[in-house]
Amino acid sequence: MSDARNEALVEALARPRFELIPMEGARERAAHLPEGAKVTITCSPTQGIESALLFGEELLARGFRIVPHIAARLVTGRTHLEEIVWRLGRLGVREVFVIGGDAKRPAGPFSGAFELLSAMADLGHDFEHVGVGGYPEGHPIIDDGTLRQALLDKRPFATYVVSQMCFDPGAILAWVAGIRRLGIGLPVYVGLPGVVERKKLLQISLKIGVGDSARFLAKHTNLVTRFLKPGGYSPDELVTELGPYVGDRDCNIAGFHIYSFNQVESTEEWRQRMIGSERAGSTVDSR
Repeated sequence: MSDARNEALVEALARPRFELIPMEGARERAAHLPEGAKVTITCSPTQGIESALLFGEELLARGFRIVPHIAARLVTGRTHLEEIVWRLGRLGVREVFVIGGDAKRPAGPFSGAFELLSAMADLGHDFEHVGVGGYPEGHPIIDDGTLRQALLDKRPFATYVVSQMCFDPGAILAWVAGIRRLGIGLPVYVGLPGVVERKKLLQISLKIGVGDSARFLAKHTNLVTRFLKPGGYSPDELVTELGPYVGDRDCNIAGFHIYSFNQVESTEEWRQRMIGSERAGSTVDSR
């Protein structure tokens, strides 16, 4: 890897986005985040929007930069949306991440991210950055053609894309190349699993549709076998394979989005070790 590419990778590892879930123990585990870290806060049907907003306010008071998720299917209507936008604006939040959400039935008129993004644009919000999701390995209930069109529809309202968690660097790079061919030039933050207990990570992956096909399981038999062993998963190999493409002008991979599943301490220890390893490698290569 060239020195420039190595520097881009180190920079991406040094300034990641950490995703936290506002549930029991999250506040204590946030103490292991680096000072001033950018933290995205999930918004699920179980926890709800209010829980995400309250958790975000606490993290802001502790000096973190927050990126609240707004799940379209949990917004009850235009008035509710206005309240959310006003509340975040009052707090000085300038970045949000808009998703459709996992609720089986919409709580209001917004069935997906595009509808909510359109309504937000009509409101004239002041957010400087708006993220949307992308799916390197598809979606468990949405076909690929619909996903491509949805991303095209959301493009005018978004400033970046975050990819769904994926363990296959080839699939990630193929997906990035595919959206570039569609004319979608938005920066991509690659979604990385944090250092999480393997069985737990496999359960989460299957639940959200990552590798849910027989093709994936056949292709990644060794990976699944490793997941069944005790201990924690570490994304070293994934980062190493993606490293040469971080900072590449055509790929436009802007950085990493770490799905920590609130395993912050082990994930942060891994990140610091990875940065040290990459910096040491750069020093050796330059001699």
